[in-house]
Amino acid sequence: MARKTRLVGTVGAAAIALVGAWEGLRLTAYRDVIGVPTVCYGETYGVKLGDKHTKAECNAMLLASLKKHERGMRKCLKNPDAIPGKSYVAFVSLTYNIGVGGFCRSTARKRLDRGDVKGACDAATWFKKAGGRTIRGLVNRRAAEHRLCLEDLK
Repeated sequence: MARKTRLVGTVGAAAIALVGAWEGLRLTAYRDVIGVPTVCYGETYGVKLGDKHTKAECNAMLLASLKKHERGMRKCLKNPDAIPGKSYVAFVSLTYNIGVGGFCRSTARKRLDRGDVKGACDAATWFKKAGGRTIRGLVNRRAAEHRLCLEDLK
């Protein structure tokens, strides 16, 4: 039976570190690059401008959100436990950033289901736009995820 989460131990710590570093921590809600109210490490669900959280609340929110996105990611993959650890972290980060629906419809997911992890890592780099325009921060994030994604494949 497939495990429900791989976000424990070093895999969990790596996911938190990667996503936290790219999302950045903001304790007071703000509008993101496309105008969506956002708080903590990129949380948008139910956020209203003016919302405030502590770092501890944001850390707990990030872990819960990563696990929620991981569950959604795992549901649309044929064999999620076959994905190497660092690649898995990169795909959880991607899913957190583009949403479960975006990941499940992606070429990256289709390539993973065919067993083409390298091709999936490459396809994940295509998600670099927000609001219809290329965002330098997303280009940089995808490049970092891509490097991590390929590490276990060498």
